[in-house]
Amino acid sequence: MVEVKLGAGTAVRIEESYEPNFDARAFFPDWDPAVVERHRGWLMPAHYDEASACLKLSVHSWLLKIGGKTILIDTCVGNHKPRPHRPKWHLMETKYLERLKAAGVEPDQIDMVMCTHLHVDHVGWNTRLENGKWVPTFKNAKYVFSRADYDHYLKLDSDPATGPVNAGSFRDSVLPVVEAGLTQMIDGAAQLDENLAVEPAPGHTPGTIAIKFESRGEKALFCGDILHHALQVYHPEWNSFACADGVGARKSRRAALEHCAGSGARLMPCHFGAPFSCHIDHRDDGFVPRFGGQF
Repeated sequence: MVEVKLGAGTAVRIEESYEPNFDARAFFPDWDPAVVERHRGWLMPAHYDEASACLKLSVHSWLLKIGGKTILIDTCVGNHKPRPHRPKWHLMETKYLERLKAAGVEPDQIDMVMCTHLHVDHVGWNTRLENGKWVPTFKNAKYVFSRADYDHYLKLDSDPATGPVNAGSFRDSVLPVVEAGLTQMIDGAAQLDENLAVEPAPGHTPGTIAIKFESRGEKALFCGDILHHALQVYHPEWNSFACADGVGARKSRRAALEHCAGSGARLMPCHFGAPFSCHIDHRDDGFVPRFGGQF
């Protein structure tokens, strides 16, 4: 279990999966195999599996405790969810909730769930299967969604020509929460409390948000899929296959890196390999990650 101290708060990584899971060439259309040799000193084994030529991406949540509040940021894929488009995620049976409990938190103790965007691997544990029905997993929480993302996917999901969207996750992991009256929709930038603010970071999805944290002078940025992999720190021009708007995704990625490099904010991604978070430094006209001196 990885715990990061952030001012008066702590963020604990709650793992769902961590394995070689995406062919690098398919994941990054601009993939250059030469990067493996260039970054060999840190890339293996935590971030890339050379034998399979697959990226080793983690799927995890961040459990943030601050000021008496318990907040879960991004909720992975979820158990029992039908995801035949991606066999590794299809009808999963993971110990995610057991890991949450090992971190000292029961589902009913979560005060807020924040989804950086509404893709399948960031909303899954919003709900769980109970007596054949998808019900909110965190029944005492307020779920923070981007209004722009919700409205975008609601329109697509409601159209028989395009629905169901996001591999069905909008219907089994988003709508049940809305129907239960547990959502807080965010329009644009918003200051949620003294520690947390959200800002629009469109590109990967229309309503992707960056979650900014500050406590006792320490800052962090929970970036969701603004960045998927540490190589994107070196190559912020690389978009993943899942980025809806390439120009916007590059702009939001560079803005996130500039924020971290300029302010000292720790980057808190949802998919980086071990050690799972880092600081960002400027180097020449680009950036480099600083993982406890490892890079």
